[in-house]
Amino acid sequence: MKVTFPHFGNVYIAGKAFFEELGIEVIPPPKSSRKTLEMGTKYSQETICLPLKVMIGNFIESIEKGADTILLTGSCGPCRYGFYSILEKNILEDLGYDINFIVLDPISEGIKVLKSNVYKLFNAQNIRDVVKAGKLGWQLIKKADYITDLSNRKRAYAVNSYEVDLIVDRYYKTAEKTFGAKELMDLMDDTINKLNKVKLKDKFNPIKIGLIGEIYTIIEPFVNMEIERKLGHMGVLVEKSLTPTIWVEHHIKSYPFGSKTERIKYKKAKPYLKTLVGGHGRETVGSAVYYAESGFDGVIQLLPLNCMPEIVAKSILTTVSEDYQFPIMTLILDEMTGEAGYMTRLEAFVDLLYRKREGKQWKNII
Repeated sequence: MKVTFPHFGNVYIAGKAFFEELGIEVIPPPKSSRKTLEMGTKYSQETICLPLKVMIGNFIESIEKGADTILLTGSCGPCRYGFYSILEKNILEDLGYDINFIVLDPISEGIKVLKSNVYKLFNAQNIRDVVKAGKLGWQLIKKADYITDLSNRKRAYAVNSYEVDLIVDRYYKTAEKTFGAKELMDLMDDTINKLNKVKLKDKFNPIKIGLIGEIYTIIEPFVNMEIERKLGHMGVLVEKSLTPTIWVEHHIKSYPFGSKTERIKYKKAKPYLKTLVGGHGRETVGSAVYYAESGFDGVIQLLPLNCMPEIVAKSILTTVSEDYQFPIMTLILDEMTGEAGYMTRLEAFVDLLYRKREGKQWKNII
């Protein structure tokens, strides 16, 4: 079995080390690129959402490097992501690829199939083996996320923000050549030490922006055009409402009750959105209120074109913005999104936040 999975932010780094530690050959997907997107767009339905198109490109590139098994998490509720595995399998079969899918559906969708897939994937014989493997995966993903969050904080305060990029890029490049958990952990510790030595500005109070919206567009840098870096170079402190760590903690580690922070967001969303609308629509609304009450200067909603749950959330965010006098901007992403116009909107939004901080009038540009 040669396992691959979608390129999803920093998950590929932790995933590679995790499977190697379990004795499973893993072929991580190459970093997403224009070639990846063009390939996926060519073979996908025109009106399907952007994540599926990029994933198809990821899978084709990985299969051509020898992968024979694709790992994918499942979903439930009114969101097309729950159908991704079926659509992707059909697309790849039509292209002549004989590929095996392992789909980890939510526990609520049935424990029997999930248990079978987890045992097969973790190369486990009993629940003890599953727990042991799970703890290792949790440590890896937490540390990978910590480096991403630390780099965002350092970039906002750094005297030379591009120094942070050099450290992080070197980390990603070296991580691809490491083998196993120990070697990766050592690299992570070294990267953290280097980031902590970056020289910072004195008495600097950065603009604080929360990134909310659909999880894939928040986490995958290629899709959101490296928004964390772009904002960081403008001296903006960025916080993401969803990360792999937050997702695992809420849906797996704290199951069935969910994590405390996410339960708070659900509660804050309730006056505006009482029911589940699929995807992360409810989390988007709750996160906007959460950031407004937490002293952030504004939020940016990221979503793929035609994302149904986020379209529902977008219509509600106008009311949230008015109620809290809180700037919210929405960026819709697809294969036609141009970087020049994207940068112009980011710069205008940051300028708006500075004007609001100075007490000048502003108008929501959702």
